[in-house]
Amino acid sequence: MSTLVDSAPGYRARHTLPLRVEAVRQLKRRRTLVMAGVLAALPLVLIAAFAIGGTPDGRESGRVTLIDTATASGANFAATCLFVSAGFLLVVPVALFHGDTVASEANWSSLRYLLAAPVPRTRLLWSKLAVALGFSAAAMVLLPLVALAAGSAAYGWGSLKLPTGGSLAAGDTVSRLALVVAFIFFSQLVTAGLAFWLSTKTDAPLGAVGGAVGLTIIGNVLDAVTALGSWRDALPAHWQFAWIDALQPQLEWSGMVKGAAVSVTYALVLFALAFRNFSRKDIVS
Repeated sequence: MSTLVDSAPGYRARHTLPLRVEAVRQLKRRRTLVMAGVLAALPLVLIAAFAIGGTPDGRESGRVTLIDTATASGANFAATCLFVSAGFLLVVPVALFHGDTVASEANWSSLRYLLAAPVPRTRLLWSKLAVALGFSAAAMVLLPLVALAAGSAAYGWGSLKLPTGGSLAAGDTVSRLALVVAFIFFSQLVTAGLAFWLSTKTDAPLGAVGGAVGLTIIGNVLDAVTALGSWRDALPAHWQFAWIDALQPQLEWSGMVKGAAVSVTYALVLFALAFRNFSRKDIVS
């Protein structure tokens, strides 16, 4: 069958299931629109919370944190939104876009029809992974963009006030925030890999998404166990807030480089397992 398809006039495996088609399919999904709405609404909810509760002030605790500087400028507000969402909220869209992509097709009994189109298994998985990564990156960018716009409207555009003292010039804040977003994206690749691998193992989308989120939470819990000592350096969760080093007068790269390296290593292994499992899987749904 494969030989007959490969020799068919005009057939090109790389032209099956174009990225544009897969992207449009995923964009029209209700969960994509709901997730975009949640991420866009978070900055507005925080602005309302600060308006009701008053301007945060760290002087009572004797220590100023990033949240305490949230209303200093639009840039500070964007950084605060990333800080409060990086640990969990941004994990959800990554797990959702990667965990739902293959498992949902199997759940709808449409996966076998895609493969019978015929779309080679590797091509199908690459298309779905590329779109899932693209949507995850878009989610990472959407939140700070809305936060920066809403924060600038509410608190004004200005320099980024640093919790440690001093500030970054307004012209440098965008590049620093872009670096922060890039690091958060790389740090979330482990969750992406977990969700994508689980999506090829189960026909239940919620199982793949929930499993990835649950394992990510377990990683965070293990990182809190200080008795593990230097073993925590091998946990992606240990480096998830290394991007704070980007919000310093002198940019410090070491933590972010180590964190990105750990996350990418885990992600590559998990993506490879997903492709290996899917290539050998008996597709019956």
